[in-house]
Amino acid sequence: MIPEDVRQEIMRRLAAAEQEHGVRILLAVESGSRAWGFASPNSDYDVRFIYAHPPAWYMAVDLEEKRDVIEYPIVDDIDLNGWDVRKALRLFWKSNPAFVEWIQSPIIYIERGSFRERARDALPQVYNGEHGLYHYRSMAKTNYRGYLRAEQVPLKKYFYALRPLLSVRWIERYRTAAPIEFHKLLHLLDDRPELLRDIGALLEKKRAAPELGLADPVPSLNAFIEEELVRLDHPAIPRFERGSVTARLNALFHAVLDEEKQPSSA
Repeated sequence: MIPEDVRQEIMRRLAAAEQEHGVRILLAVESGSRAWGFASPNSDYDVRFIYAHPPAWYMAVDLEEKRDVIEYPIVDDIDLNGWDVRKALRLFWKSNPAFVEWIQSPIIYIERGSFRERARDALPQVYNGEHGLYHYRSMAKTNYRGYLRAEQVPLKKYFYALRPLLSVRWIERYRTAAPIEFHKLLHLLDDRPELLRDIGALLEKKRAAPELGLADPVPSLNAFIEEELVRLDHPAIPRFERGSVTARLNALFHAVLDEEKQPSSA
């Protein structure tokens, strides 16, 4: 949950961004550990948004030279930045993992028009599971090798290895983009009750403590992570059938611009 005073401040900053840049936010969500479901009480608020300019902005010879991101420094633990809708859809075309997670976030600050609904509807057709598999494998490998093989380890980094590895298992089993909430992935370990017990114990500590700091490694988690990384050195890539992706994304983009021509109801 987002504390009400924090939510109000986030909404104030989003409104100020719209005013400052002359844009309309289509979707604003929480990303990162709070959306994943294993935030510490003092975790940052990772606010991400997709915005649109008035339609005429896109009808320009110098469109490619125009800035298509809005970024702000972190102030009071609020990290706020966003992408122009055209940039976002071009990244969606490449199965960008950040965009795929944003449209699935369970914590929504702003949702206007049909953008999020249309993007989620397009996800099964657009998503390239091979890209997702390699992204999550790389994320798990980086966090494990960088933080979890020492005599003392930052326990929170286990979740930055476990979530991507379970996301890979989801992609392999269901051939769809993985949900971003950690708890929705845990059934993939139903055959490993002792491992689930150790993950649950660590999750309780993570949610309760401001920062877990350094501690002894958890042998069962290290063994599982190592096992999965070895297996994924030569993954069996599931086949994904993608239809006319660009046509679907162009239709979504045009729908957004058509909505921007209409009087605002928000």
